[in-house]
Amino acid sequence: MPFLFPSQHTLHNAFHHSVPFGRHEAPAPLPTPKRTPLQARNELFPTWSVVDDAKEKANALSAEATKEFEKASAKAQAKAGAIELYSAKYYAACTFGGLLACGLTHTAVTPLDLVKCRRQVDSKMYTGNFQAWGKIGRAEGFRGIYTGWGPTFFGYSAQGAFKYGGYEFFKKTYADIAGPENAAKYKTWLYLTASASAEFIADIALCPFEAVKVRMQTTIPPFAKGTFDGISTITAKEGYAGLYKGLYPLWGRQIPYTMMKFASFETIVEMIYDRLPGQKSDYGKGAQTAVSFTGGYLAGILCAIVSHPADVMVSKLNANRAPGEAFGAAMGRIYKEIGFMGLWNGLPVRIVMIGTLTGLQWMIYDYFKIFMGLPTTGGAPPKVEKA
Repeated sequence: MPFLFPSQHTLHNAFHHSVPFGRHEAPAPLPTPKRTPLQARNELFPTWSVVDDAKEKANALSAEATKEFEKASAKAQAKAGAIELYSAKYYAACTFGGLLACGLTHTAVTPLDLVKCRRQVDSKMYTGNFQAWGKIGRAEGFRGIYTGWGPTFFGYSAQGAFKYGGYEFFKKTYADIAGPENAAKYKTWLYLTASASAEFIADIALCPFEAVKVRMQTTIPPFAKGTFDGISTITAKEGYAGLYKGLYPLWGRQIPYTMMKFASFETIVEMIYDRLPGQKSDYGKGAQTAVSFTGGYLAGILCAIVSHPADVMVSKLNANRAPGEAFGAAMGRIYKEIGFMGLWNGLPVRIVMIGTLTGLQWMIYDYFKIFMGLPTTGGAPPKVEKA
């Protein structure tokens, strides 16, 4: 209740001015204290208050989300039962995590992939990404920007399942064959051979959907209404061989890509933990998934550069290879048309796309492993001190 207390002006006049009884004078203004260089401006306090409130709300939401995640995770683990490392149940969990990681992320970046494929087939079609999306949106509507999302989702879900589940399986199998000492000594070779073996199988599952996707994205209007309509159209004209005519260049693109993806990821993550204080086990779930995203993004940049020429050739072969044309003859004809520099069309777009894609894939994959009570991928094992 402010009226119970005298004002500053009243106190000032009472103690510092001698005013005769009965006279009324306006109180002299108080001097404004000078603000020191380290003193904050008064008008900023409301802003700080708003920021603090926002931080508190964000922390409360984060704590609530963490609580819900823990509940859902506990339910899932109780339903699945104990998952022993390197058991059939473990590989099944890794397979499903890979399905989620690849299927969701590749589908999300369909607009980037659409522009990349069209520019690889015809470098003069668009001058840039935003110009391309604007042109596609005006001509084909918003759905046109997501042309090919169906075969992308089905194909890369299948590929991710075989790739991540297969990698975990082959990594353990080859490590057992090599023995503990050789597995530790030649761990990079272990990552390379395990990832190549997994990708070889994964591409067989991906290839039919990749053929449909590329044709849908590079024909205007798209040659088919959807995934299974596209498969029926291709097989009706070219037989089932038409779905696999891009398999060799797909292997040429995906196997080096995956070898780089897994080996560089494992190496980068181990380097990150080596430079952080403590051990990997000292860090929480959020920190570990952040490391997974960082390692995945950096690995993705390397992957994009290594595999880009083969990626261009896959797009060209699926779009331009004539029925019955030999694989080698088609590659020679396409290379004469585009030259060496043509093999690098769309590389900047692909670096952004693959870097983001790979980072998110590893983050989703490892987050799912945490959800199921499993350790995240990568990082040196805890050091055992010798007696």
